[in-house]
Amino acid sequence: MPDPATEAFLDHRNLLFTVAYEMLGSAADAEDVLQETWLRWSGVDLAIVENPRAYLVRVTTRQALGRLRTLGRRKESYVGPWLPEPLLTTPDVADDVELADSVSMAMLLVLETLTPTERAVFVLREVFDVAYGEIAEAVGKTPAAVHQIAHRARAHVAARRPRGAASPGETRDVLDAFHRAVRTGDLQGLLDVLAPDVVFLGDGGGVVQAVLEPVVGAALVAPLLAGSRPARDDTATMRTVQVNGHPALILRLGGEVDTVIALRVDDGLITGLYAVRNPEKLSRMEEETALRR
Repeated sequence: MPDPATEAFLDHRNLLFTVAYEMLGSAADAEDVLQETWLRWSGVDLAIVENPRAYLVRVTTRQALGRLRTLGRRKESYVGPWLPEPLLTTPDVADDVELADSVSMAMLLVLETLTPTERAVFVLREVFDVAYGEIAEAVGKTPAAVHQIAHRARAHVAARRPRGAASPGETRDVLDAFHRAVRTGDLQGLLDVLAPDVVFLGDGGGVVQAVLEPVVGAALVAPLLAGSRPARDDTATMRTVQVNGHPALILRLGGEVDTVIALRVDDGLITGLYAVRNPEKLSRMEEETALRR
C-alpha cells in the first residue's frame, strides 16, 4: 500500500499534469514540474495540510511559473514557429467540452500571447475554477490584483478565441474532407475547406524540415499541401485521432510518426493548421494521455 503522501499525489497527478501542461504547452516540461512538485510534497508534514488538492495545485503553479519564464527564453532561440507539444488524449477529454477547448492547439497558442502570470491566473480561474484567494497565494499577488489580472486575461483571450466554435461533428466532417484532399493532392478540394485567410504553421525545431515562417492565405497553403508527402508517397499513412481533445491527423512514414496535424475550424472552414514535426514533441503520440479538471 502506498503511504498517505504518495496516495494523495497519485490521486491528483492527472489534474496536476493538466495544470502544468496548460501553463507550459509542453508535456516534457510538465513532467519535470510534477517531479519538482513531488519532491516538495514528499517533505511536507501532512498534518498541517488542510486541502491536499489546493496545496498541490499551488506548488505546481509556482513551479510551472518558474519553468514558463525559462521556456520563454528557449523559445526566443527556437528555429521556426514554436507549437505546443501535441497529446494523444483519452476519449473522455473530448466529452468535457470546456477542458477540450482549453487544451486545444488553437487555445494553447492564444495562451502563449499572455504573460506568465496572466496565463497562470486564467488557467486556474477559467479552467479549474480555483478561488481567487488560492490563486493569489499561488502567484504571489493580492486577491484584488488577481481579480484585475483575470479580467484582463479573460478579455485578451475572448478577443482571440475561434470566431464560430465548431461542434465535434462539424470538425470531423471538415477534417475528413481535408484528409481526402491532402491524401490525393486535390487542390480544389483543399480550397473548398480552407478559409481565405487560413494560417499554416509548421514546427520542425530545426531538427527536421518545416516551414520557417507562417504561410498565410488559401492561395499559398493549398498548393503547399497538395504537393506534400502524403499526396506523393504511397507508403505514407494518415489517420484521424484525438489530439488535445479534438480530431486531428497523424502522418506516419515507415510506420513511424512523422507529423501531427491539428486544425482550427471557424464557421465551417479551416482557419488554422498546425503541423508538428519536431521529433522531440511527438513522443506522446503512441499512448493516450489522461487529462483531468
